[in-house]
Amino acid sequence: MSSFRTVGRKIVAIGRNFADHAKELGNAVPSKPMLFLKPTSSYAVNGKTIEIPSQCDVHHEVELGVVIGQTARRVSEADAMKHVAGYTLAIDMTARDLQNAAKKAGHPWSVAKGFDDFTPITDMVSAETIKDPHNVRLWLKINGETKQDGTTQDFIFGIPRLISHVSQIMTLEEGDVILTGTPKGVGPVRPGDHLEAAIESEGEQVLHGEWNVAGRHVDAEL
Repeated sequence: MSSFRTVGRKIVAIGRNFADHAKELGNAVPSKPMLFLKPTSSYAVNGKTIEIPSQCDVHHEVELGVVIGQTARRVSEADAMKHVAGYTLAIDMTARDLQNAAKKAGHPWSVAKGFDDFTPITDMVSAETIKDPHNVRLWLKINGETKQDGTTQDFIFGIPRLISHVSQIMTLEEGDVILTGTPKGVGPVRPGDHLEAAIESEGEQVLHGEWNVAGRHVDAEL
């Protein structure tokens, strides 16, 4: 795949899949995969200027994305990796203030996660490009300063478990993306910032993305 195409219908995001990230936000470490959905309209391709709501406290969360290559419905962990077409780098942008308010009120997080441009994403690389997705480094810089730098060795739940778990609940379709969680170091993104992120496998950079950030006022009650 030479350029990323949103052929799937879903972005399935996994929350709190790194213990250190859960702890930095004061959240409990989950005993089973915790998931939520993001709209595919939130995709922002590599190099696009992303617009964030200027009245919100927006945070970055760099993640390894798993791209589904064939329908997965009620698959076992043993068969799960057969359904992977490849991998991508994504940033799960989060309006943290809205998320915290939703948590406090017992409301869904959809608004906090679903704005346009809230899933910056790179092209996909084939599954064969990353021999061990459970041993890759992912990092994110803002204006040249490293903010996140972690490894998927710290996953709480591995990719086979995630695919199997999600597929017991909802059918995964070709092109769907599972965001596998973010390491510690999440923090604010502001208009005028430059985001750079990468994923490294066996010491080599296999995915890389850059985005400039602009602000926009959202004319709605948030």
